[in-house]
Amino acid sequence: MRQGLIISRPVTAAIEPNRLVAFAAGTAMVKAAASATDAIIGASDSLGANDTGLCDVHQGGEIEVRAGGDIDAGDPITSDAQGRAIKAVPVAGQNIRVAGIAMNDASVDDIFDFIYAPSVIATPA
Repeated sequence: MRQGLIISRPVTAAIEPNRLVAFAAGTAMVKAAASATDAIIGASDSLGANDTGLCDVHQGGEIEVRAGGDIDAGDPITSDAQGRAIKAVPVAGQNIRVAGIAMNDASVDDIFDFIYAPSVIATPA
């Protein structure tokens, strides 16, 4: 990871390294993101976090994350059920949360760089 904005937050459960991270419902604690609709706030570092600790959440600069599918440089990314990055695509009637933009190509389980640029893809039903 390249140096950028890093915040430390308590976790609700263990978080694997290089995973997208979201706030846990109703708290300021974090968890591994588990869907494309989670409010993603960054990515865990290469250490992750144990279930009673703090997670260093990277929110700036180029950030490393694990891929959950094929990704092309320039694709917007969101989370799969394991906090891995997948291409963000519109889904009718849903607000898809975008973590940022892929900076290089990746395949399943590759570690790749992205630029944190949160946004939402809102698609009417």
